[in-house]
Amino acid sequence: MTVSPTISPAVAAGRGIRTWLLQGLSVQPGSHPGPHAERDEKTHSWWRVMCLTGVDYFSTLGYQPAIAAVAAGLLSPFATIVLVLLTLLGALPVYRRVATESFRGEGSIAMLERLLPWWGGKLFVLVLLGFAATDFMITITLSAADATAHAVENPFAPDWFAGNEVGLTLVLIALLSFVFLRGFKEAINVAVVLVIVFLALNAIVIAVSILHVFDNPVVITDWWSALTAQHGNPVVMVAIALIVFPKLALGLSGFETGVAVMPQVTGAAADGGYPAERVRGTRRLLTTAAIIMSTFLIASSFVTTLLIPQAEFQSGGAASGRALAYLAHQFLGDGFGTVYDISTICILWFAGASAMAGLLNIVPRYLPRYGMAPHWAGAVRPLVLVFTAIAVLVTIIFQADVESQAGAYATGVLVLITSASVAVTLSALHKKQRGRTVAFGVIAAVFAYTTVVNVIERPDGVRIATLFILGIIAVSIISRVQRSFQLRATSLTLDEVALEFVNSDADDYGAVCVIAHEPDDDTALEYKQKIYEERRDSGIPLRTPVIFLEVHPSDSSDFEEDLVVRGVTRHGYRVLEVRSGNVPNTVATVLLAIRDQTGVIPGVYFEWTEGNPISNMFRYLVTGTGEVAPVTREVLRRAESDRSRRPDVHVS
Repeated sequence: MTVSPTISPAVAAGRGIRTWLLQGLSVQPGSHPGPHAERDEKTHSWWRVMCLTGVDYFSTLGYQPAIAAVAAGLLSPFATIVLVLLTLLGALPVYRRVATESFRGEGSIAMLERLLPWWGGKLFVLVLLGFAATDFMITITLSAADATAHAVENPFAPDWFAGNEVGLTLVLIALLSFVFLRGFKEAINVAVVLVIVFLALNAIVIAVSILHVFDNPVVITDWWSALTAQHGNPVVMVAIALIVFPKLALGLSGFETGVAVMPQVTGAAADGGYPAERVRGTRRLLTTAAIIMSTFLIASSFVTTLLIPQAEFQSGGAASGRALAYLAHQFLGDGFGTVYDISTICILWFAGASAMAGLLNIVPRYLPRYGMAPHWAGAVRPLVLVFTAIAVLVTIIFQADVESQAGAYATGVLVLITSASVAVTLSALHKKQRGRTVAFGVIAAVFAYTTVVNVIERPDGVRIATLFILGIIAVSIISRVQRSFQLRATSLTLDEVALEFVNSDADDYGAVCVIAHEPDDDTALEYKQKIYEERRDSGIPLRTPVIFLEVHPSDSSDFEEDLVVRGVTRHGYRVLEVRSGNVPNTVATVLLAIRDQTGVIPGVYFEWTEGNPISNMFRYLVTGTGEVAPVTREVLRRAESDRSRRPDVHVS
């Protein structure tokens, strides 16, 4: 009779919560959710994913016309046209190229990562991730705060809304978190409904407003007369529109998210290694979103400028931050206006979903792969809780104030677009595409100018981004140290010769003896001397054959790698060669692979490493070498708890 141990309800519940939180996370120590992962997740039509990324992009209609009016005054339509031109002729071509070359969802950051090897590249990526985190996290908090502001300003809002903006904003963030704890499918379903309803209501408001303009053409002549009296000739108007353009940068949001969520776009089964259909779908997503938004921005800018007195756009005015809502109430009544307000509140609330989706796709593709995040960071739900906690903290710090967060939001958006422009410029240059290099170079220069102007006018954005960057770097260093003794190989392959070496020793002698060797002058005498010393000092029997294991250095900043072990014969001695940036971890991985392949527990033989233990520790963390023998043993101890199945480590 078999007796099962009794598990208390509390323990069972704890295990159930843990299983639910880590659902979809591979338990393999060397696995990560990056390019090598085997992912079996439901994907979606490009237009549905467009709605998920579009909740951020399209939601700017709730406040962008008012921002343009404050920044450019009567020139708002011309400044908006400049924004649209830069969107269609600048940001859109850049990100269509990014979608083509970075199709796994890493975004433009991956393109730049490939240009900078070793630790310099990793540090640069961490800085860009800091700006991405600034963009995405502030999108969540700013959009929720703006949704709260729209709710408070509605004429039917309860009196207790005023003064409780922070609490209302936190409730909206918690609801957003709940949606993502359910899953991406639920988030996309909500986004589709919100985008369709919001765009339809905006179309109605703008159409009715245009009819009012046609019924009262005097507003056009009055606007033009005031404009020419204020700014003179058209050349001056265009110049001023170009100057004030950086203040409209919030209208460029959404492109980085569009490429970050590419894995959610349905591809074709026949695509193979390059998902051509997914790339085409993403390019359609980006183009369609840009055209829709550009149309709405131009139309809304004209009608709000013509029909709303300039004084109402200023702080405290009825149209401040809500120009289209003002027109909805004025021309369609408070009933329809309230419906419009509700749709605006909902899409502003859910604009954070676009940012959350971007974070959930980007962060697991970099930090766990660098060893700079805990292993559980590859699961969605723990990350949702972490990002929600950060959003709560940011909201409390800024007291749910929209204006105080706008600078950081614009800075994050512009830095990411600028880095994407530089990435595609360098890509075109590398491929010797002269015309595209020049075109993308000009775009990069324009966005760089815009970023610099924005930083000068809103330095608080850089300060906030710096805090995010420092936070990411600090967490990354701590995590890298904590995970330093993990197995790091995402895969290991023994070629035919290597298999023949280990299988023959296991079959003929019942033992596999491996000598860790760092080649020096690569002579027969060197190998002969090494075997002699190990047999003398470690007691390897004379008749027992040995195999040398040589780890040739590669990029030590890579935390996880695909390892290929080659068997070669050198000067009559059998050698296993592998390239890796992390020597002890790789030696441990090879030993475990030999055990699993042959069924024999191998032994490895080292010499003590010269040098100070402290300096060896830092060498290991930075260069992947250091004191190899004890670190190899520790990696094996953590990877295999059963001592009888653990490869033996001998040091002499």
